Amino acid sequence: MKEFHDQNGQPVRLSFQPNQFSLPSRHVLVICRFQDKWLLTSHKIRGLEFPGGKTESGETLEEAARREVFEETGARLQSLHYVGEYEVGGEIPFVKTIFYGVVERIEERETFFETNGPVFISGPLLKARLKDEYSFIMQDDVIATSLLEIKRKFDSKMDI
Repeated sequence: MKEFHDQNGQPVRLSFQPNQFSLPSRHVLVICRFQDKWLLTSHKIRGLEFPGGKTESGETLEEAARREVFEETGARLQSLHYVGEYEVGGEIPFVKTIFYGVVERIEERETFFETNGPVFISGPLLKARLKDEYSFIMQDDVIATSLLEIKRKFDSKMDI
């Protein structure tokens, strides 16, 4: 288990093993690839980030992941893989499950809800994610460590 503080100073614990926290996961983060590019969304307030959000009533984490990716980017996932989960402490702690999604296709949408829609990033993301246009969520160790884990587990030639 890796422990650190996020950009807001909250304690974070990250694990690549399921069910390591006392709270159940009710949030998802989906690190997406489409045709050798990273698929992010442009959140209207926070900036560039991977799709994600909260589960809805009766929804599984996998269903929430697929729905959030579609709502925020118009992408339909070909595959979805569990990567890990992390707990963010603070006044109201929560657990978020991390998935790796490979996109099959992008569909046109009239609305992307709280985002401005899909953004495609070519090349390495580890350093690029630290730029000002990226969300604070992209800039902490959850993303960096998860990218390394995805490369190790799914595609050793992936340019991260």
